[in-house]
Amino acid sequence: MNPQETEGSVFGQNGLAGQELAAPEASAEAVPPAELLDELALALVPGVGPRTRQKLLKYFGTPGAVLEASASQLQQVPDVGPKLASAIQSARDRQQARQVWSVCHRHGVQMLRQTDPGYPELLKQIADPPAVLFVRGQLLPRDQLAIAVVGTRHPSLYGLRQAERLAGSLARAGITVVSGLARGIDAAAHRGALAAGGRTIAVLANGVLDIYPPEHKNLADQILQQGALVSEAPPAAEPLAGMFPQRNRLISGLALGVLVVEAPHRSGALITARHATEQNREVFAVPGRVDEPTSHGCHRLIRDGAKLVESADDILEELGPLVQPTAREDGRTIHHPAELLLNPTEQAVLDAIGTDPTEIDQIVRATGLPVPRVLATLSVLEMRHLIRRL
Repeated sequence: MNPQETEGSVFGQNGLAGQELAAPEASAEAVPPAELLDELALALVPGVGPRTRQKLLKYFGTPGAVLEASASQLQQVPDVGPKLASAIQSARDRQQARQVWSVCHRHGVQMLRQTDPGYPELLKQIADPPAVLFVRGQLLPRDQLAIAVVGTRHPSLYGLRQAERLAGSLARAGITVVSGLARGIDAAAHRGALAAGGRTIAVLANGVLDIYPPEHKNLADQILQQGALVSEAPPAAEPLAGMFPQRNRLISGLALGVLVVEAPHRSGALITARHATEQNREVFAVPGRVDEPTSHGCHRLIRDGAKLVESADDILEELGPLVQPTAREDGRTIHHPAELLLNPTEQAVLDAIGTDPTEIDQIVRATGLPVPRVLATLSVLEMRHLIRRL
């Protein structure tokens, strides 16, 4: 069993904590969808992480079929032994799944399956997306324009300032800031995005009803007004050490790239950067003082090829085209993050260029701009890889 799956086994053991998950009276509750119950029941089985789930579904087809399979049938699947087969069979009654569903229903927590329209498209692209994503707040289509900002829990004043400054600049450009609600750089990134009036998403290693660290409860409440709290753990799950590295893949998975602001050699932020590389995301790093231990991780990333970042423009210029166009709050459709850097003239010229080859005379007529201005603007758009001369 690989480390991801070992961490996933913790997931099922701590989803039913305290009185929050007491079973409700049946008459007071709506009926949970059968397919969602099947997904929840399988996801809550200790030892069934995303990769094992994929193997089970490849063999049986649906979560319901997995739950109804015999022990001998289950053990035909690679890495499923007698103990795990028994645990899967114990989940057949869906009782734990009903309790989790009931808590989510009472507290307004969304349960998104990979087949649901609201499930983040970027997260579907990674090798091991969560079967069920628990969400408080609201995820929007424009959250596909996202950058993760992560770093040490013990930052310098310089690190805190850079995290807030860069997150604020990204938010003002229309980028959603993703981080982990941890002390230090994570909290600074969330605050920077909120102060700029932008959107931010906090990815938790524990349940979305159990805020950790507890002193960030007010920050979490602010995030709910301008974004969302998300987790693959059940809503009342308590934080456990093994879950933090596992959730880091979701931080990078929800973003187009990861920006690291201060990280020592042994840092969870570097784990997030490694996940980003594995997920084909961009990696960025902020340089720091050479005599500061919290700079060493960032400097190593830069030596290994991460883009050195001094401003938000450095990030937006580096990102490639979006997998699918994304609508901004103002209704404009974005095909490439670099479009967020355009001034009105550059935007007008870009809007005049269609998907088919467009003559310069057509652009001049459409924009009403003089030819020299159009030619100069086309050069800028070409340098930003938004258009190509034919």
